[in-house]
Amino acid sequence: MSQPDLERAQLDPTALSARDLYFLLTSIVVPRPIGWISTVGASGVFNVAPHSYFNAFSDDPPVVGFSSLGVKDTLRNTRHTWDFVANVVSEDLAAPMNISAADLPPQESEFTWASLTPVPSVRVRAPRVAEAKVAMECRVLHILELGRTPSYLVLGEVLLFHVDPQIVRNGRVDPALLRPVGRLSGSGYSRTADGLFALRRPSWADLRDRQPPLR
Repeated sequence: MSQPDLERAQLDPTALSARDLYFLLTSIVVPRPIGWISTVGASGVFNVAPHSYFNAFSDDPPVVGFSSLGVKDTLRNTRHTWDFVANVVSEDLAAPMNISAADLPPQESEFTWASLTPVPSVRVRAPRVAEAKVAMECRVLHILELGRTPSYLVLGEVLLFHVDPQIVRNGRVDPALLRPVGRLSGSGYSRTADGLFALRRPSWADLRDRQPPLR
């Protein structure tokens, strides 16, 4: 292994504008999974919007979360019902996902404009996206206010998984069959299936009889 290049630009986040800091951070933390969050508002209008500040945080119980930059329809609706559905964006849903990112007024449903089908959930009030191969019905556990903008981190316990059986192999969702889309910076996205590879995680038993590599 070659010696690392120790010359790096040093960027102080407090010296950057909010816009420059946002684009720097979102170009570094890549690719990011997309939580396609569906909700229902107080007026009964269905909403669905992509959130690339999204991830899993626990498996016992299963907890996923997303962050809203400021107060938008998804956050308002989540505060109203205290639930949401996290849908997964596959390659075939990239175009309607992009349409659902538009700044529609609250009385307009992204389901309608993106030609998506809302399906009633079993355990929450928010609908799920029928076209999504995976959807997770979630009950909100916490809404945490972060930062100066501020942002709002919404954490929800998964009450029910909806999984297309055609993408399951050996009891697990096969990413090569799910083909999820990842978010890069700006208008950039990634296709997970383009570069899949596997690495078996070593144990101490695998490593202890070896000499550590020289630096």
